[in-house]
Amino acid sequence: MQFNLAPYASQAAESRGRFFAESENVRRTCFQRDRDRIVHSTAFRRLKHKTQVFISPSGDHYRTRLTHTLEVAQIARSLARALRVDEDLTEALALAHDLGHPPFGHAGEDALDACMKEFGGFDHNDQTLRILIKLEHRYANFDGLNLTWETLEGVVKHNGPLAGPKAYEPVPPTIAAYNTKQDLALDQFPSLEAQIAAIADDIAYDNHDLDDGLRAGIIKLEMLEVVPHVAAVLRGVSKEYPDLDKPRLINELIRRLVDLMVSDLLDQTERNLKQAGIQSLQDVREAGHVLARFSDHMQSQDNKIKSFLFNMMYKHPAVLEQASAGCERLTDLFEYFHKHPEQLPEEWLREAAGAKSAVTARVVADYIAGMTDRYAIHLHRNMFNDKAVSP
Repeated sequence: MQFNLAPYASQAAESRGRFFAESENVRRTCFQRDRDRIVHSTAFRRLKHKTQVFISPSGDHYRTRLTHTLEVAQIARSLARALRVDEDLTEALALAHDLGHPPFGHAGEDALDACMKEFGGFDHNDQTLRILIKLEHRYANFDGLNLTWETLEGVVKHNGPLAGPKAYEPVPPTIAAYNTKQDLALDQFPSLEAQIAAIADDIAYDNHDLDDGLRAGIIKLEMLEVVPHVAAVLRGVSKEYPDLDKPRLINELIRRLVDLMVSDLLDQTERNLKQAGIQSLQDVREAGHVLARFSDHMQSQDNKIKSFLFNMMYKHPAVLEQASAGCERLTDLFEYFHKHPEQLPEEWLREAAGAKSAVTARVVADYIAGMTDRYAIHLHRNMFNDKAVSP
């Protein structure tokens, strides 16, 4: 249990509780229990075979959605401790943030969104909430994991308000429907714990995608000259260790880049909290802007890393070929099961049988989104005789 929390931290003892009332555990806070429930969920285990960048990678050292999630959780927890907010809530949010991703990464999400265009679309954040409130079947008395209000709020709003003048897109259907039953204050900013989990995601994937790209040979060290602060760190490592072998050079580069971003974030966030006069959790919610953020200089550098990765890695022909094959597989599977719901596995068929087309479509999307990459590849191969390009 964490002591000496800042006055603006989320307090487990003051949680708004769970949708279904439960007796709390005297040895674990409600946020610790949320974290543990997420770790023990089926959706969390499936992340080990879901794409981060490379689909079903042949190498053992490339990130998967699970290893990415664990790295986000490590960074987020360290940030939470330094800022004296609740580590367990922060970790729970970091561990849950990608549960709703379908197979084949962002390409798979785009494919399912296109398939679901007439039925409310598909959004991985919305799907995460569906998992947490409906699709996990682990408890006798309710569907979902019955997490605390603070964890659900942080999951759906970690990127900012979903309603009101600060919102930038329509509220996804599951979040909108759930909000009528349990008000998640969609027009307010989330807790600092949620903001930390969100920016820890940026720090993790910027740096580990760069790491994976370098190890895969898609990115060459000399290409990093176009990203000024990355190039400066690389020159520093090379000057200090002129004879360092390439694998250690890459490790040292990535380690220093993570530390640089974390240090900048902590310094800027502390300045933001002081300048805004933040004295309570409600102050955080009503601040009108994100408090956990980089300095303007580091934000500019972060944007350059993202642009570099987008152009040099995510748009690399080998990555695009895998993404295209993944999209084709999910589209084929969706169209088949939407037309033939009687072919769904029994647990899914019970919900889809006799339902309207939109309900059936959502059931099919739930089924497909829960698949791992390798299961989707195997199922497609059996059903369509390897119609899609093999990764």
